[in-house]
Amino acid sequence: MTSALTEQTLGNLACAIPGATRIFRQYKLDFCCGGNTSLEEAARQRDLDAQAIAAELAMLNRSSDSEPDWRNEPTGVLIEYLLERFHERHREQLPELIRLANRVEHVHGAKPGCPLGLAEHLWTMQQELESHMLKEEQVLFPMLQRGMEVPQSHGPIAVMRYEHDQHGAALAKLAALTNDITPPANACNTWRALYRGLEELRDDLMQHIHLENNILFLRGAAQ
Repeated sequence: MTSALTEQTLGNLACAIPGATRIFRQYKLDFCCGGNTSLEEAARQRDLDAQAIAAELAMLNRSSDSEPDWRNEPTGVLIEYLLERFHERHREQLPELIRLANRVEHVHGAKPGCPLGLAEHLWTMQQELESHMLKEEQVLFPMLQRGMEVPQSHGPIAVMRYEHDQHGAALAKLAALTNDITPPANACNTWRALYRGLEELRDDLMQHIHLENNILFLRGAAQ
């Protein structure tokens, strides 16, 4: 059983096993932009035990979970979930994170470990993500909701996948600026609140990209 799991891609496992994404985040395995990589290969790249991770996934697979299997939900339902759960949430998250980052850099800029440049990076992420989401809301999602029979959605999907890769690179830079979102021992409450928010943003954005790349866009590409 575990050997069969190691041969599957991270994207397929994230779709098939409720809760798998939590385990992948724990081991820092990229199931969104790197969703086409097998568990075996992804674990090898990070010097991890693929069989041990597969055993954890197998245990999850035997347990019940309330997360829906989005592969079985209508396209319109999935799109509405993406809009409400992620698009709206990102628009709430980033302005507050930018405010907190500016505060931390202003007050603690001379201290070791201060994430200098973080506020500017978050502002850039906000601009790029807003542009990306508007393209989905105004162009791609309406196409997919209409269930178009011609491959007009293929071009926009390719653009969105490319931009998802850019978002993945932005998350990597965010991790580099923040010691993998780990506050120093003497961090103040504002600093810790900022990093808790960054963790949430990273988790949400990875799940957002996963659902689009590995489920929604595959449907569009198959039309």
